[in-house]
Amino acid sequence: QVQLVESGGGFVQPGGSLRLSCTASGFTFRRCPMSWYRQVPGKERELVATISSGGSTTNYGDSVKGRFTISRDNAKNTVYLQMSGLKPEDTAVYHCNAEWYPQYWGQGTLVTVSS
Repeated sequence: QVQLVESGGGFVQPGGSLRLSCTASGFTFRRCPMSWYRQVPGKERELVATISSGGSTTNYGDSVKGRFTISRDNAKNTVYLQMSGLKPEDTAVYHCNAEWYPQYWGQGTLVTVSS
């Protein structure tokens, strides 16, 4: 059974930083590309960042380029999202997703950016 458990969200002031983590189980993590998405109630889910299985290739949504960094530790079955320069519009529930198992979602972690 594929499981994805996100953590690390919280409340932060504009300009601040947070590091999100997603620990995966139930599949061969080290071979699977991973992504971070975010969703605001009433809006479509937005792709934030993707990373290849080995971690050498990353891609970012235009709204987060230069501010967010995706990385992974295959020994820990964990993918990370380092967020800096946070803006109020980054407020959302953040989810990780496995490319091979797109139908599986964790509970997400809430990030609130506000002064």
